[in-house]
This record gives sequence, C-alpha cells and structure tokens, in this order.
Amino acid sequence: MWTLEKARALHDAPFNNLLFLAQTVHRQNFDPNKVQLSRLLSIKTGGCPEDCGYCSQSAHHQTGLKASKLMEVKQVITEATKARDAGATRYCMGAAWRNPKPRDMDAVVAMVEGVKALGMETCMTLGMLDLEQAGRLKQAGLDYYNHNIDTSERYYGEVISTRSFADRLDTLENVRQSGIKVCCGGIVGMGEEPVDRIDMLVTLANLPEPPDSVPINMLIPIAGTPLADASPIEPIEFVRMIALARIMMPKSYVRLSAGRTAMTDEMQALCFFAGANSIFVGDTLLTAGNPGQDKDTLLLRRLGIERMELES
Repeated sequence: MWTLEKARALHDAPFNNLLFLAQTVHRQNFDPNKVQLSRLLSIKTGGCPEDCGYCSQSAHHQTGLKASKLMEVKQVITEATKARDAGATRYCMGAAWRNPKPRDMDAVVAMVEGVKALGMETCMTLGMLDLEQAGRLKQAGLDYYNHNIDTSERYYGEVISTRSFADRLDTLENVRQSGIKVCCGGIVGMGEEPVDRIDMLVTLANLPEPPDSVPINMLIPIAGTPLADASPIEPIEFVRMIALARIMMPKSYVRLSAGRTAMTDEMQALCFFAGANSIFVGDTLLTAGNPGQDKDTLLLRRLGIERMELES
C-alpha cells in the first residue's frame, strides 16, 4: 500500500533523482523507445447533465458547444478504420452522458464489436456504469473502460457536485469485476494543491488492481467553464506527476493526454523520459485541440521513438 507520505517524499525528491528512478522502473517494464498511439472519437457530444468544472460538454456551462445525437455505428467504424490505417492501435470512444441509457446500449455494443473486428484495442468512456452494463460491454469485446477520478477526494467537490468521488470508485469496481481493463487518471492544473495531485495517484495505486492505463491530463482552460481562468501547472511540476505515476504504477501505461498543444517538444520529451508511453494522436480530443498527426510523427522521429505494435 502506498501512503501519502511515501509518495510525497518521492515527488519532492531532487528532479534528477526522480527522473532517474522513473526511467529505471520504466525500462524494467517497457521498451523505453516505444509509445502506444491511441485515437479518441466523440460519439455523442455535448448536453451532459454533469457539472464538471473543466468540461466544455456540460449543459451547465455556456461554451457555445452544440449538443449532438449518438453517431451512427457505420460512421464510427469508418472513422476507426481511418485511425487504424494512420497507425493507431487503440480506439477510444467517448459519449457525453451521466450514464448510458438502455436504448443506447445496442448501438454502443455494435461499435465495440465493429472496432474489435478491425484488429484494434477498444476503449470507451460513457460515464457511470452498473455491473450489468459493464458485463455487456465485456461480452462485446471491450478491452478498456475509461473513467477518471479527476483529482483527490479532498478537492473533488471543488470541481464537480453532480456525482461523488465514491460514485467514480463504484464504476471502477464494476468495470474491474466485469473483467474489462481499467483506464483511470486525472487532470492537473485545476487550482488544486500539489498534495491533491499526489493523493490522486495514491488512490489509483491503492485500488484492488492499479489501472492498466493512467491518463494524466493537463487542464485545457475552456471559455465558459468555471475553470476558464485557472492558472496553468508549471511544466516541471507536470513532469514530476508523470514520473511519480510511472514509479507508483510500474506496469501501467502512463498516457500523456490532454494539454499537449500547450507543451513544448522538450517538455514532451521529458515526459517520455519520465515514463509516459502512450499518447492520443489526431487533431482533436473529444472537443479540444490536439497536435496533428504530422507534428507527432516528426517529434517521435526526432526522439527515436517508435510506434508500439499490438501484442499478438
């Protein structure tokens, strides 16, 4: 079990020592020069009843985003095929829901089955899930389910009021019990204290099984949301979070997620050295911007990092 004190001591260690340890742990578990490429598609955008303070898709915020209906299954498969042909090995589908309704499950299941048939790993994020829904998704072949805890339990209520921290943990347990791999991380730069960031990782590392995938997002401030004017996290502090996640969850994929458009190439390179080994590729992440495929390809080539292939 990780304690906050132990994790904090690591986080606060001299930067070079922290990165050396993180890179050592990374090399013990992964090829240090390979990164998994994932693609994310919003299959249902906007109109979400949750009030997450960072989110452009919340119906509580005036962000100018128009709500859409659930995409057609055929269109999703077409987009997934393009992503696969461009080098992505995992396809993630997100819907702006509090939880899926029974009427939506048949289409969602068909999307999973269709993307699986393309030879890609599948991931979905649809809000809260009960055990029955998780079981249906597992049966359809879903590999990963994303449901972030966002921040520490202490700070959570400052960001979201429409569901509790415990609700998040319940969904993670339903996903785990169904046999789907858990993808769970958080967002930094939402006005939290450094101790909240560390405590978030302690919560994740101390789950019955650490998440198989841990996305670390840097807040993208969006006009019209309560966090539009949040002060950005300092780059070295962000790299410390990547390193700490790698050390505390050595066998997990640590995904460098939202916020890369605001990162220099040098900052991203430090994140890879600190143990990040997964990124989202493509021009958008749900509704926010993301570095384009060409820019990512160039950066990875300059660093001598190759695309990770799917395990057979």
